[in-house]
Amino acid sequence: MASKIGLRPLDDRVIVKVDESKEQIEGGIVLPESAQKKPQEGTVLAVGPGRLNDKGERVPVDVKAGDTVIFAKYGGTEVKLGEDEVLILRVDDILAVKA
Repeated sequence: MASKIGLRPLDDRVIVKVDESKEQIEGGIVLPESAQKKPQEGTVLAVGPGRLNDKGERVPVDVKAGDTVIFAKYGGTEVKLGEDEVLILRVDDILAVKA
């Protein structure tokens, strides 16, 4: 999957496509992007191989490509990929996987 998006996450990092939701308040007014809450949910596009522990062994990542995850509000780094915006997160910033 990483080759399709042009990025390969390293160590315990994950690339997530943030689910954009248009927020509309009562009366039909659409809020500008700057006034909307930052989304905290997205779909995992690619997963790194995991971090190395003290013994030099890889610790596997608990999520996989295609999982829908909920992540920390201010976690990660936003990156523009073509017209899409993705987030590069550490696994520690992922709070839950939606069932």
